[in-house]
Amino acid sequence: MLNTLSGRFLILTTVFVMLAEVLIFVPSIARFREDYLSDRLQRAQIASLALLADDMLETELEAELLENAGVYNVVLRRDEIRQLMLASPIPKEITGTYDLRMAGAMTLIMDAMNRLLRPENEIIRVIGAPVRDAGLLIEVTMETAPLRAAMVDYGVRILILSAVISVFTALLLFVAVRIVLVKPIKGVIGYMQRYAAAPEDGRGIINPSSGVVELREAEEALMQLQTELTHALKQRERLAQLGGAVAKVSHDLRNILTSAQLFTDRIEMSEDPLVRRLAPKLVNSITRAVSLCEGTLAFGRAEEPAPAFAHVALGELAADIAESETLAAGEAGVEIASEVPPGLMLRADPEQLFRIIMNLVRNARQAIAATGKQGRVSISAREEDEAWLVTVADTGPGLPKKAQDNLFTPFQGGARKGGTGLGLAIAGELARGHGGSVMLKETGPEGTVFEICLPKGDGAL
Repeated sequence: MLNTLSGRFLILTTVFVMLAEVLIFVPSIARFREDYLSDRLQRAQIASLALLADDMLETELEAELLENAGVYNVVLRRDEIRQLMLASPIPKEITGTYDLRMAGAMTLIMDAMNRLLRPENEIIRVIGAPVRDAGLLIEVTMETAPLRAAMVDYGVRILILSAVISVFTALLLFVAVRIVLVKPIKGVIGYMQRYAAAPEDGRGIINPSSGVVELREAEEALMQLQTELTHALKQRERLAQLGGAVAKVSHDLRNILTSAQLFTDRIEMSEDPLVRRLAPKLVNSITRAVSLCEGTLAFGRAEEPAPAFAHVALGELAADIAESETLAAGEAGVEIASEVPPGLMLRADPEQLFRIIMNLVRNARQAIAATGKQGRVSISAREEDEAWLVTVADTGPGLPKKAQDNLFTPFQGGARKGGTGLGLAIAGELARGHGGSVMLKETGPEGTVFEICLPKGDGAL
């Protein structure tokens, strides 16, 4: 607690508010002392006015007036005449005189602090100006013990009130800091931790939303850093995969081109009718070489951006894919069908989702076409509480064991002869960018089923 930002802010706020209250307390206690002494002067003036109204007051009544005023004697100066109005025995000598008429702020503060620090009871003389111009001055003699007791009581109440205000203010600021600063900072930390755990997950890239200028600048800088790092990591991964496959690709490509060169030489040197049988093989060899080269180069150059999430009508997208692949199938006898429920919406990058499903459908179509038999490829989907599930199923021959073992490995996961295995690798990478996955659910002589899982939410849950 004390090592957290909000905990330290709570402690500092309490300390600073208490310091502010101390600065307020000193002049406040001085003001209280001045008011206390002024009150005693007013009471003494009232008692003296009662005496002026009746010169024949009894001794008991004079003592009662002095006790009520809280003083030992009262001196009133009127018309330049200094007159002892009320008097009683003083228990000990006077130790100090305080003139409230000429005292400045610093003098009052120093006198108040001295009185608080001196607990002994003393007799002091206090001089002030009578109220309503009822004379030139009024002077009283009084004890300091009641004054100090009242000052201590007032000071304790002020300190308690200050402590309550300090704690209440600190709690309010604590809650405010938690909401305005700590919570957004924890949100940024959460994005950083999620991104560190799965850099390929596009949901881990922060979306700047803070209303505080400094925090928003930090979020924008983090977003730029994450985006650039994601691209760099993807490019590095591709280059590593490409480097590992170069030797194999070079060997296969050399063999294919050598065969093509032999066929070409034979064609150029002979008019033999055998040419009609060799020509298709030459064309197929060259086609496979070109396809392998193009796929390799395309994968090495690719720089997949982070997904731009939007709401996608999956039915329309699946229908476009089915129509496109149906045209590509031609006379092969492969049916492509979309069975996505109408109105199903999901959150994804439209272009990348199109490529994911297209790669799966195209692989299935080509696998069925390679058998020379009729078949069917279907696209379906369903929505669950935490994810959208898109299924691509076919009635093809199933995946061979080698293809299953290297399903998403570039240049190794191809299920048909002459394939590069890049389609599934690209689909898997794009799905991971959405925080999801592409999974092989089942495969066999009855067909193959792939399932695309796209989780809901933005990765902050």
